[in-house]
Amino acid sequence: MNKRKIIVTSGLVIAENLSKEFAGPDGVLRVLDDINFQVLCGTSCAIVGTSGSGKSTLLGLLAGLETPSSGRVIIDGQDLSQLDEDARARLRNQRIGFVFQQFHLLAALTALENVSLPLALGHRPQVRATARAALARVGLASRTDHLPRQLSGGEQQRVALARAFCTRPMLLFADEPTGNLDAHTAAQIIDLMFELNREAGTTLVLVTHDEALAKRCDSKIELSAGKMRRG
Repeated sequence: MNKRKIIVTSGLVIAENLSKEFAGPDGVLRVLDDINFQVLCGTSCAIVGTSGSGKSTLLGLLAGLETPSSGRVIIDGQDLSQLDEDARARLRNQRIGFVFQQFHLLAALTALENVSLPLALGHRPQVRATARAALARVGLASRTDHLPRQLSGGEQQRVALARAFCTRPMLLFADEPTGNLDAHTAAQIIDLMFELNREAGTTLVLVTHDEALAKRCDSKIELSAGKMRRG
């Protein structure tokens, strides 16, 4: 009988024997199959692979947005499978930031209000002052009162970065953060993201098709048909 691998490590993010299955019309589809890795505190890790290889599913499991079919995810020593949804939500709000391909800004809120939202939800002090400082750091001090529709794609992603980093999270998950941007703007966003990452000492885990972005990370996880190899 094959013994399953058990990881003993001090990694900030640990995936241990992680699998995910979905029921489909032709039977059970295994999207992820026995994934094992760790991401050390303060490092960056890229998750790469072809479309349909399980990248976004893996990110959702790591963030506690989905539950695995088997295995577990450990974030900063906390086994997500032992937390209820409220506790996972608190962990995300207090310790984790997110950046997405689609920006996910609230259309009815200004740039300042979008950045203020996680600070307010987390009952942080000096919400508006902190949000203004975060927008100034990403070069948008003059755009605080603009709605998302009044901003370019690159500006919207800068707002998303300001929102993600304003709480100084220990961990940042990014899902195709440059996927909707032209090459020049994408390069600027990549530089800014790594600058903010260094300043905050944040651990970065990102999904990307961008090889230039993946090469800047300390490690790489490559998925193929739900299985992985470590780069």
